Amino acid sequence: MLLVIDIGNTRIKGAVFEHNTILEHFYFLPDELEINLNSIVNQYPNCKDVVVASVGNFTTEEFQNINKSLNYHYITYQSRFPFQNKYATPSTLGVDRIVLASGAVLSYPNQNRLVIDAGTCITYDFIDQRDNYLGGAISPGIRLRYEVLHQQTAKLPLLKLKNPDHFIGNSTDESIHVGVTQGLLHEIAGFIAQYEASYANIIIILTGGDADFLAKRLKNTIFANSNFLLESLNKTFQYQINDD
Repeated sequence: MLLVIDIGNTRIKGAVFEHNTILEHFYFLPDELEINLNSIVNQYPNCKDVVVASVGNFTTEEFQNINKSLNYHYITYQSRFPFQNKYATPSTLGVDRIVLASGAVLSYPNQNRLVIDAGTCITYDFIDQRDNYLGGAISPGIRLRYEVLHQQTAKLPLLKLKNPDHFIGNSTDESIHVGVTQGLLHEIAGFIAQYEASYANIIIILTGGDADFLAKRLKNTIFANSNFLLESLNKTFQYQINDD
Protein backbone atom coordinates (compact mmCIF):
# COMPACT_ATOMS: atom_id res chain seq x y z
CA MET A 1 0.00 0.00 0.00
CA LEU A 2 1.38 3.39 -1.02
CA LEU A 3 0.37 7.00 -0.39
CA VAL A 4 1.34 9.48 -3.11
CA ILE A 5 1.16 13.24 -2.59
CA ASP A 6 1.41 15.97 -5.21
CA ILE A 7 1.87 19.46 -3.80
CA GLY A 8 0.85 21.92 -6.48
CA ASN A 9 0.72 25.69 -6.68
CA THR A 10 -2.79 26.04 -5.25
CA ARG A 11 -3.75 22.71 -3.68
CA ILE A 12 -2.50 19.30 -2.60
CA LYS A 13 -3.64 16.12 -4.28
CA GLY A 14 -3.07 12.63 -2.95
CA ALA A 15 -4.10 9.02 -3.40
CA VAL A 16 -3.72 5.68 -1.67
CA PHE A 17 -2.69 2.89 -4.04
CA GLU A 18 -2.88 -0.86 -3.72
CA HIS A 19 -0.50 -1.87 -6.52
CA ASN A 20 -1.92 0.12 -9.49
CA THR A 21 -5.42 0.60 -8.09
CA ILE A 22 -6.51 3.83 -6.43
CA LEU A 23 -8.34 3.01 -3.20
CA GLU A 24 -9.10 6.63 -2.42
CA HIS A 25 -7.95 10.04 -3.52
CA PHE A 26 -7.88 13.35 -1.69
CA TYR A 27 -7.80 17.09 -2.41
CA PHE A 28 -7.06 19.75 0.20
CA LEU A 29 -5.39 23.12 0.76
CA PRO A 30 -1.72 23.44 1.83
CA ASP A 31 -2.56 24.59 5.36
CA GLU A 32 -4.62 21.42 5.81
CA LEU A 33 -1.71 19.07 5.15
CA GLU A 34 -0.99 17.99 8.71
CA ILE A 35 -4.53 17.11 9.71
CA ASN A 36 -5.24 15.34 6.43
CA LEU A 37 -1.98 13.38 6.34
CA ASN A 38 -2.56 12.05 9.84
CA SER A 39 -6.18 11.25 9.03
CA ILE A 40 -5.18 9.26 5.94
CA VAL A 41 -2.55 7.32 7.88
CA ASN A 42 -5.05 6.50 10.61
CA GLN A 43 -7.52 5.30 8.00
CA TYR A 44 -4.90 3.16 6.24
CA PRO A 45 -2.52 1.94 8.97
CA ASN A 46 -0.73 -0.41 6.55
CA CYS A 47 0.34 2.55 4.45
CA LYS A 48 3.91 3.21 5.62
CA ASP A 49 5.49 4.60 2.45
CA VAL A 50 4.73 8.11 1.19
CA VAL A 51 5.93 9.42 -2.16
CA VAL A 52 6.06 13.21 -2.38
CA ALA A 53 6.41 15.46 -5.42
CA SER A 54 6.22 19.17 -4.73
CA VAL A 55 6.32 22.40 -6.68
CA GLY A 56 5.11 24.18 -3.54
CA ASN A 57 7.06 25.52 -0.58
CA PHE A 58 7.04 22.50 1.73
CA THR A 59 10.40 21.23 2.97
CA THR A 60 11.37 17.66 3.77
CA GLU A 61 11.75 18.68 7.42
CA GLU A 62 8.12 19.80 7.57
CA PHE A 63 6.96 16.38 6.42
CA GLN A 64 9.19 14.60 8.93
CA ASN A 65 7.75 16.70 11.74
CA ILE A 66 4.15 15.91 10.79
CA ASN A 67 4.48 12.15 11.16
CA LYS A 68 7.83 10.54 11.92
CA SER A 69 6.50 6.97 11.63
CA LEU A 70 6.30 7.15 7.84
CA ASN A 71 8.93 6.39 5.20
CA TYR A 72 9.11 9.44 2.94
CA HIS A 73 10.38 9.24 -0.62
CA TYR A 74 10.92 12.60 -2.31
CA ILE A 75 10.92 12.87 -6.09
CA THR A 76 13.35 15.45 -7.47
CA TYR A 77 14.94 16.13 -10.82
CA GLN A 78 17.92 14.07 -9.64
CA SER A 79 15.83 10.93 -9.09
CA ARG A 80 16.03 8.05 -11.54
CA PHE A 81 13.49 8.07 -14.39
CA PRO A 82 12.81 5.87 -17.43
CA PHE A 83 13.88 8.52 -19.94
CA GLN A 84 16.85 10.64 -20.94
CA ASN A 85 16.37 14.25 -19.90
CA LYS A 86 17.45 16.48 -22.80
CA TYR A 87 16.18 19.69 -21.21
CA ALA A 88 18.82 22.43 -21.36
CA THR A 89 18.16 23.43 -17.73
CA PRO A 90 17.15 20.19 -15.96
CA SER A 91 17.37 21.72 -12.47
CA THR A 92 14.61 24.20 -13.38
CA LEU A 93 12.23 21.59 -14.80
CA GLY A 94 9.25 21.24 -12.47
CA VAL A 95 9.03 17.91 -10.71
CA ASP A 96 5.37 17.64 -11.74
CA ARG A 97 6.40 17.80 -15.40
CA ILE A 98 9.14 15.22 -14.81
CA VAL A 99 6.72 12.81 -13.13
CA LEU A 100 4.19 13.22 -15.94
CA ALA A 101 6.89 12.43 -18.49
CA SER A 102 7.89 9.37 -16.48
CA GLY A 103 4.30 8.18 -16.31
CA ALA A 104 3.85 8.66 -20.05
CA VAL A 105 6.92 6.53 -20.81
CA LEU A 106 5.88 3.77 -18.40
CA SER A 107 2.25 3.77 -19.54
CA TYR A 108 2.78 4.12 -23.30
CA PRO A 109 6.07 2.49 -24.35
CA ASN A 110 7.57 2.86 -27.83
CA GLN A 111 5.44 5.86 -28.78
CA ASN A 112 5.84 9.58 -29.13
CA ARG A 113 3.97 11.22 -26.24
CA LEU A 114 2.66 14.71 -25.59
CA VAL A 115 1.38 15.31 -22.05
CA ILE A 116 -0.81 18.37 -21.49
CA ASP A 117 -1.40 19.29 -17.86
CA ALA A 118 -4.24 21.80 -17.44
CA GLY A 119 -3.76 23.22 -13.96
CA THR A 120 -2.72 26.62 -12.63
CA CYS A 121 -0.46 26.71 -15.68
CA ILE A 122 -0.87 24.72 -18.87
CA THR A 123 2.25 22.64 -19.42
CA TYR A 124 3.14 20.71 -22.55
CA ASP A 125 5.77 17.97 -22.28
CA PHE A 126 7.05 15.86 -25.14
CA ILE A 127 8.90 12.54 -24.87
CA ASP A 128 9.83 10.84 -28.14
CA GLN A 129 9.53 7.14 -28.90
CA ARG A 130 13.21 6.64 -28.01
CA ASP A 131 12.40 7.87 -24.49
CA ASN A 132 14.11 11.24 -24.82
CA TYR A 133 12.46 14.10 -22.95
CA LEU A 134 12.81 17.09 -25.28
CA GLY A 135 10.84 19.82 -23.49
CA GLY A 136 7.58 21.57 -24.28
CA ALA A 137 5.83 24.79 -23.31
CA ILE A 138 4.22 26.67 -20.41
CA SER A 139 1.28 29.06 -20.62
CA PRO A 140 -1.30 30.49 -18.19
CA GLY A 141 -4.13 28.21 -17.09
CA ILE A 142 -7.82 29.09 -17.14
CA ARG A 143 -7.95 30.69 -13.68
CA LEU A 144 -4.81 32.76 -14.33
CA ARG A 145 -6.27 34.08 -17.57
CA TYR A 146 -9.38 35.33 -15.82
CA GLU A 147 -7.32 36.87 -13.01
CA VAL A 148 -4.88 38.66 -15.31
CA LEU A 149 -7.69 40.25 -17.32
CA HIS A 150 -9.15 41.61 -14.08
CA GLN A 151 -5.94 42.60 -12.32
CA GLN A 152 -4.18 44.23 -15.26
CA THR A 153 -7.11 46.34 -16.44
CA ALA A 154 -9.18 49.08 -14.84
CA LYS A 155 -12.72 47.86 -15.44
CA LEU A 156 -12.84 44.23 -16.51
CA PRO A 157 -14.56 42.07 -13.87
CA LEU A 158 -13.15 38.93 -12.27
CA LEU A 159 -15.21 36.03 -13.57
CA LYS A 160 -15.33 32.31 -12.89
CA LEU A 161 -15.15 29.64 -15.56
CA LYS A 162 -18.18 29.40 -17.80
CA ASN A 163 -18.59 27.85 -21.22
CA PRO A 164 -19.94 30.60 -23.52
CA ASP A 165 -23.04 29.97 -25.60
CA HIS A 166 -21.49 31.31 -28.80
CA PHE A 167 -18.05 32.12 -30.16
CA ILE A 168 -19.07 35.76 -30.55
CA GLY A 169 -19.41 37.36 -27.12
CA ASN A 170 -22.30 39.86 -27.08
CA SER A 171 -21.44 41.39 -23.69
CA THR A 172 -18.25 42.15 -21.78
CA ASP A 173 -18.70 39.11 -19.56
CA GLU A 174 -19.40 36.83 -22.52
CA SER A 175 -16.46 38.30 -24.44
CA ILE A 176 -14.15 37.44 -21.54
CA HIS A 177 -15.52 33.89 -21.34
CA VAL A 178 -15.04 33.46 -25.10
CA GLY A 179 -11.53 34.88 -25.00
CA VAL A 180 -10.43 32.68 -22.11
CA THR A 181 -12.05 29.36 -23.04
CA GLN A 182 -11.92 29.53 -26.84
CA GLY A 183 -8.45 31.05 -26.77
CA LEU A 184 -7.15 28.16 -24.68
CA LEU A 185 -8.94 25.54 -26.77
CA HIS A 186 -7.43 26.99 -29.95
CA GLU A 187 -4.02 27.09 -28.28
CA ILE A 188 -4.17 23.42 -27.27
CA ALA A 189 -5.56 22.32 -30.63
CA GLY A 190 -2.80 24.26 -32.38
CA PHE A 191 -0.05 22.64 -30.31
CA ILE A 192 -1.52 19.19 -30.89
CA ALA A 193 -1.71 19.79 -34.64
CA GLN A 194 1.91 20.99 -34.70
CA TYR A 195 3.17 17.91 -32.87
CA GLU A 196 1.05 15.53 -34.93
CA ALA A 197 2.42 17.08 -38.13
CA SER A 198 6.00 16.53 -36.95
CA TYR A 199 5.76 13.17 -35.20
CA ALA A 200 3.93 10.01 -36.26
CA ASN A 201 2.69 7.41 -33.79
CA ILE A 202 1.97 10.06 -31.16
CA ILE A 203 -0.37 9.80 -28.19
CA ILE A 204 -1.88 12.88 -26.55
CA ILE A 205 -2.51 12.71 -22.80
CA LEU A 206 -4.60 15.44 -21.17
CA THR A 207 -4.62 15.75 -17.39
CA GLY A 208 -4.98 18.30 -14.60
CA GLY A 209 -7.86 19.97 -12.82
CA ASP A 210 -9.40 21.41 -15.99
CA ALA A 211 -8.86 18.29 -18.11
CA ASP A 212 -12.49 17.17 -18.11
CA PHE A 213 -13.78 20.60 -19.10
CA LEU A 214 -11.30 20.86 -21.98
CA ALA A 215 -11.58 17.26 -23.17
CA LYS A 216 -15.31 17.63 -23.85
CA ARG A 217 -14.57 20.57 -26.16
CA LEU A 218 -11.49 19.38 -28.01
CA LYS A 219 -12.00 17.56 -31.30
CA ASN A 220 -8.61 15.86 -31.27
CA THR A 221 -8.17 12.23 -30.28
CA ILE A 222 -6.81 12.44 -26.76
CA PHE A 223 -6.65 10.37 -23.60
CA ALA A 224 -8.11 12.46 -20.77
CA ASN A 225 -7.18 11.32 -17.28
CA SER A 226 -7.42 13.80 -14.40
CA ASN A 227 -5.54 11.35 -12.13
CA PHE A 228 -2.60 10.80 -14.46
CA LEU A 229 -0.10 12.64 -12.24
CA LEU A 230 -1.02 10.56 -9.20
CA GLU A 231 -0.85 7.37 -11.25
CA SER A 232 2.49 8.49 -12.65
CA LEU A 233 3.84 9.05 -9.12
CA ASN A 234 2.87 5.51 -8.21
CA LYS A 235 4.39 4.01 -11.36
CA THR A 236 7.57 6.07 -11.02
CA PHE A 237 8.09 4.85 -7.47
CA GLN A 238 7.49 1.23 -8.51
CA TYR A 239 9.97 1.70 -11.36
CA GLN A 240 12.60 3.10 -9.01
CA ILE A 241 12.36 0.38 -6.36
CA ASN A 242 12.23 -2.41 -8.96
CA ASP A 243 15.24 -0.98 -10.76
CA ASP A 244 17.41 -0.92 -7.63
